[in-house]
Amino acid sequence: MSKYVKPESRQVASARVVASKRISPNFIRVTIAGEELDSVTPMGFDQWFRMFFPRPDQDSLRLPTSASTFWFAQWKLMSKETRPDVRNYTIRNIRPAGTGQHGETTEIDIDFAAHGDLGPASAWAGRAADGDEVAILDEGLVYNPAPDADWQLLVGEESALPAIVGILNSAPADLRAEVFIEIPHADDAQDISELGDNVNIHWLVREDPDARPGTLALETVKQAELPSGTCYAFVAGESALATGLRRHLVSERNVPKSHIAFTGYWRFGRASA
Repeated sequence: MSKYVKPESRQVASARVVASKRISPNFIRVTIAGEELDSVTPMGFDQWFRMFFPRPDQDSLRLPTSASTFWFAQWKLMSKETRPDVRNYTIRNIRPAGTGQHGETTEIDIDFAAHGDLGPASAWAGRAADGDEVAILDEGLVYNPAPDADWQLLVGEESALPAIVGILNSAPADLRAEVFIEIPHADDAQDISELGDNVNIHWLVREDPDARPGTLALETVKQAELPSGTCYAFVAGESALATGLRRHLVSERNVPKSHIAFTGYWRFGRASA
């Protein structure tokens, strides 16, 4: 697996919600802002972070003080009554201080796949209001293409949509890529700016609302006619999609393991969104 790209420095950065809106049938965009977000260096692509947010019965947000790997130990040592929820998300957009619409501090947009109250983060996004406390811990990039790749394969379901859009918006003009994005509704497709002529996006609409997310993308790619040459693959989303497609690419498409970045954001049947 390709190595992650870590930020040079980071901190647990506090912020507050300054805007929230539904941008499509199954996505909510929450904008957060705060002076401490100035510590986040924009890296583009699929830059992701840990997001800390209070549980519904908590009046304040208690945070770990360490930005190293010790943050998790500090979080685990908190009592269940005071421990915040934490989930992983992608920066959809970042606006440096003085360039945003909600004040003079850095702003970050976060797109949430809305699943109602099925997961704590989805439930939080659905009720997010101006002034709500939140904090993030920058984790850098999973996407790190092999320099010898002739073309790229980007695959995910709705939870990976922000990451794939971020990759495409940061990509060079000569990128050659096949992109497969599974979404629950046709109107969840997003505009992606200035794609090159060699990028093909396949929006896969999941017709069955009870189907396991990611299955359609997995089966479609397995049956797809893909370009020849050396491939670099980025696969993210539901864990069965990530692991299943990696297995297929290695055993059936002869893609080296070192040329595959795969990450399971969540597992079907578990409250992780």
